[in-house]
Amino acid sequence: MLGKGVISMMKINRRSAIGLGVGASATLAAPAIAYKGQHNWSLVTSWGRNAPGPGTTAQRLADRISETSAGELTINLFAAGERVGGFDVFDAVASGDVQMGHTASFFWTGKVGRAAAFYTTVPFGMTSEPYLGWLHYGGGQEYWEQLYAPFDVLPRMAGNSGMTMGGWFRQPIRTLDDLAGLRIRASGLGGSIYAKLGASVVSLPPAQLYESLSSGAIDAVEFLGPFSDASLGFYQAASNYYHPGFNKPNGPAEALINRDAYYHLPPHLQQLVDNACLAETSYGTAEAWAYNAQKLNQLSQLGVDLLEFPEDVIDAAKKANIHVMDEVAGQSDLSRAIHDSYWSFAEQSQDLLAVTKGSFFG
Repeated sequence: MLGKGVISMMKINRRSAIGLGVGASATLAAPAIAYKGQHNWSLVTSWGRNAPGPGTTAQRLADRISETSAGELTINLFAAGERVGGFDVFDAVASGDVQMGHTASFFWTGKVGRAAAFYTTVPFGMTSEPYLGWLHYGGGQEYWEQLYAPFDVLPRMAGNSGMTMGGWFRQPIRTLDDLAGLRIRASGLGGSIYAKLGASVVSLPPAQLYESLSSGAIDAVEFLGPFSDASLGFYQAASNYYHPGFNKPNGPAEALINRDAYYHLPPHLQQLVDNACLAETSYGTAEAWAYNAQKLNQLSQLGVDLLEFPEDVIDAAKKANIHVMDEVAGQSDLSRAIHDSYWSFAEQSQDLLAVTKGSFFG
């Protein structure tokens, strides 16, 4: 469920969001000419090749576009490190060195602004269903395009890892004090919360996580859910697996498309790319749920202790999140508009969640 206490403490200013305007068309006017014929694109990712979860999502996306276009548009996938590093995907697409990328928006907060993290996940924020409502019917997509427009990059949602777990810890977390000085790999706004709680936050690409955890270079790591996490072997280095994933209640993956490359496609191929991203959002979400449920039931056999974060940790994280949200909103007018739009939609969804999922699950 959404962090109702957090939402209620936030002051939503609808007028600032409306006043800024969300029309992507004014920002991203299409070139007048689209070239026909065969097109060959390169797609770079932030993931290992066919890494369970985001890696398989990226490959399916590339294959779906290539196959359904009947050879008009071929996508050649390069996994992290094969052409560019996992944290270099945005620059590669923006520069036109490649036409497409598959990654996560919160890797780019230092480049495009901290509001980019709203397009991966927001601590104590919306889960996948209300998030999709905001993205497609609440102005979220238009704001996203506006955020990336200065870089000539078009964003699309293409996959979802669902709500994540809280992470793997080498030592148990019994009280809030146990986070003091703890070296944790945590991404996005969740990392900002851990920093405010006294942890030492480390930024590492996915390919380096297991080695860093097993060597003791870091004390804890949060990544995704049981399916992806177990495939990376985290349980061999840290047996304490915590929930809930307050830092990542949703896990959209993003496809990045070079603007010029996109508009040099004929309209039917532009639509094909968009539809392929939509399709992969559905497949990726289904895959994550199915395999996360399966793998979670197997973890006890691997010697994993499934643990719940102490109450004082969750309480402190909620309070820290209020300050993090204020910092993000204050970064720019566009950041404020994205923040206000997101939380306004989240608040609007509360009654529906309460009378549907809330009453159903008790």
